[in-house]
Amino acid sequence: MPLRTGVDFLAKTIPMIITNTEILVKDKESGEFNAFNMPSLNPLPNIPFYHQFAEKIAESQYYFKQFMIGMYGKRLSKYIFAIIVPDDTSKLESIFINEFFVNSDTCKAVAQMPMAQALSKEERYISVSCSHRNVIVKYIKNGSAIVTKMYDKNTCSVKKIKEDIKVFHIDLEYNEVPVYVNNFNHNMDRFEELGEMISSKQFIDKIANIDVEKL
Repeated sequence: MPLRTGVDFLAKTIPMIITNTEILVKDKESGEFNAFNMPSLNPLPNIPFYHQFAEKIAESQYYFKQFMIGMYGKRLSKYIFAIIVPDDTSKLESIFINEFFVNSDTCKAVAQMPMAQALSKEERYISVSCSHRNVIVKYIKNGSAIVTKMYDKNTCSVKKIKEDIKVFHIDLEYNEVPVYVNNFNHNMDRFEELGEMISSKQFIDKIANIDVEKL
C-alpha cells in the first residue's frame, strides 16, 4: 500500500517511524511521537534492532500491543499504520515489518515509505541518509527512487559520494538538483557539506501530514 504526503490524516491512520534504535508512534492525544523500546534487547553491530523481535515474537508483539493500547485504547483493529522505514530496508525486512504489526493485533493494515521519499515534495532531489549499517544515497524523481547506492557507513568517503552524485543519473549530469542530508538519527555531521541538513524536528514536520491512499 503506497503512502502520500501533503494531505490531512485520516482519522484511522497512525503515523510511525522506525529509526536506527526504536519505533516512534504518534500519540493520539498529544500529537507527539512516543518511543517503543522492547525490553532486554541487546544492540548488535550492523543489524537493525527489530531483527531481535523474531527471537521472542509473541513477547514482542504483546509488549507492543500494550504500548498501543495505552495511547489508542483497545479498539486497535480499525487503524492503519503509516510507517516510515530506513532507506536500506530490504524486501524481506519490509515483509517482516508488515507481518509483525499485523499479527500483533494492533492494526487493520500497514503501509510503508522509505525516509528518502518523505523528505521533500520537490519533483527531483538527492537524499543522503545513514542507517544502522549503510550510508544510502537516493535520486528521487516524482516520489520514486530512480537510483539507489549504498556505502559502508564505517569506511565511505564524503569525497567519493560527492563525485558519485555528479554521475548518479543522466538527469544529474545536465541539471542541478537539491541534496538533502537526513540527520534524523543524529549521525550525519560529517556529510554536512553535501547539501542541506534536515534535523529530526524538520523531518517530523515534513511527515506531519502523511497519509495512506484509500484501499
